[in-house]
Amino acid sequence: MRAVREAERARRAYERSAAAEEKERKRLYLESRVAEIEAMNEELDQTIAALEGLLAATLDVDDFLDFEALKETPDLPTFQPGTLATPEPAPRVEAFMPSPLGLVEKLVPGAKAKHERALEDARQRFEAESAAHEKREAEREHALDEARSQHGRESARVVARVDDRNREIDDFRRRFEAGEPDAIAEYFSLVLDASRYPEGFPQTHRLASVPESRQLVVEYELPPVSIVPTVRLYRYVRSRDAIEESARPQAQVRALYAQVVAQTAVRTLHELFEADRGDRIETVVFNGYVDTIDAATGRPARPHLVTVRTSKETLAQLDLARVDPIACLKGLNASISKSPHELLPVRPILEFDMVDPRFIQESDVLGTLDQRPNLMELSPKEFEGLISNLFEKMGLDTKQTQATRDGGVDCVAYDPRPIFGGKVIIQAKRYKNTVGVSAVRDLFGTMQNEGASKGILVTTSGYGRSSFEFAEGKPLELLSGSHLLYLLAEHGGIEARIEPPEDWVDPEPDPGEQRVDGTVVVGAI
Repeated sequence: MRAVREAERARRAYERSAAAEEKERKRLYLESRVAEIEAMNEELDQTIAALEGLLAATLDVDDFLDFEALKETPDLPTFQPGTLATPEPAPRVEAFMPSPLGLVEKLVPGAKAKHERALEDARQRFEAESAAHEKREAEREHALDEARSQHGRESARVVARVDDRNREIDDFRRRFEAGEPDAIAEYFSLVLDASRYPEGFPQTHRLASVPESRQLVVEYELPPVSIVPTVRLYRYVRSRDAIEESARPQAQVRALYAQVVAQTAVRTLHELFEADRGDRIETVVFNGYVDTIDAATGRPARPHLVTVRTSKETLAQLDLARVDPIACLKGLNASISKSPHELLPVRPILEFDMVDPRFIQESDVLGTLDQRPNLMELSPKEFEGLISNLFEKMGLDTKQTQATRDGGVDCVAYDPRPIFGGKVIIQAKRYKNTVGVSAVRDLFGTMQNEGASKGILVTTSGYGRSSFEFAEGKPLELLSGSHLLYLLAEHGGIEARIEPPEDWVDPEPDPGEQRVDGTVVVGAI
């Protein structure tokens, strides 16, 4: 009976212990699930905070890219000779010699002669081993010298590679400081590459430099609306051992995505201008698009959600730490999608393909192979006809007017499209130097006098910051020489070139214009 009672007590003790272990196991499991939920919600909060602070995150970062910082220092391999560095100890003659004869051994007949033979044999073995040792040491030293030579050759290759890379950077800096368009675009592309965004941002971009206008055009891929988490909160349901999601209101998703689009645009403008310590660029055009699939056609599409052009001077006057990004863009006369989450597009201020330097470079190569017309060598009549025909090819009904004294071409055109169409004034000027803002004012005045709905000024050169600033918010379009070459190739099938003769002098302004301190001023405006 005593044994039965002891067994029962042991069984109950075991059950209590098992129950306690099970309770502890459940407690630990519950704590792990709660901790998991807390981590998921914390990650969610961090994601939202990062999206809300896209602009603020870059304001304390120096975006300037130092050319010297791009250079490398040779990381030379360590010389590791291993056992080759350790000489083999030379053989010692004592190790080969037999033990000397003792007093008793000397009395044994023939012992002395035997010992003499042993000594001679030892000397021969010592000499043979010494010769073998010398041979092995010579081989080791030769191998060590070869290892040193190999290490030297590897180090020289590393140094040569780094030197080549650093020379490329020096050449890159030389081309950048010389104002070469491809070097300017490459430099600012590196600036954008160095910008750190939250995970999921594509950070794909293309840049082109318009040297005539000191303008940089940026085609920047924006993240899709899925970058904004659709979950507002995670919670653990203990009864079902499940994680439930609380959905983020769609209005919040849309509002935050619109902020993401606007912040990315303003942030990019800030980073580019801040990195430009040498004043290589005066204005920046930012075109932000989303890489997607058109639901209607199933084909790839790139709708633009924001487009803006602004100058360094204008952006410097803003306190970006306190602005509302959307209001900031509107203040910069940007075009912003009215419904970014639905990918409702806007028309870019300036199409990237019209200024992509690769187009111009390709044309320059072709110029050595064919007889493309040089726009600067055409007669005034030929140039007038070319411009008129171009815009006819683009769908406008043009009527050419009398050429102006400054070498320009005036066309009155009509856009036949309903609602968006109307009367268009086109002026084209063959200039070598930057077109002054007076020409833009002149076009605007002519447009108002004619009751036109739009004015287009096209030149073989480019425009300055003041011209773009005057045109902001007005129905004016300024097309530079690179744009003209693109349009001629795209719509007219004409591969042209713009190469002013060395003796080219820009025409004098029309009557009614006067020059004040080198600036053309239109008296009527």
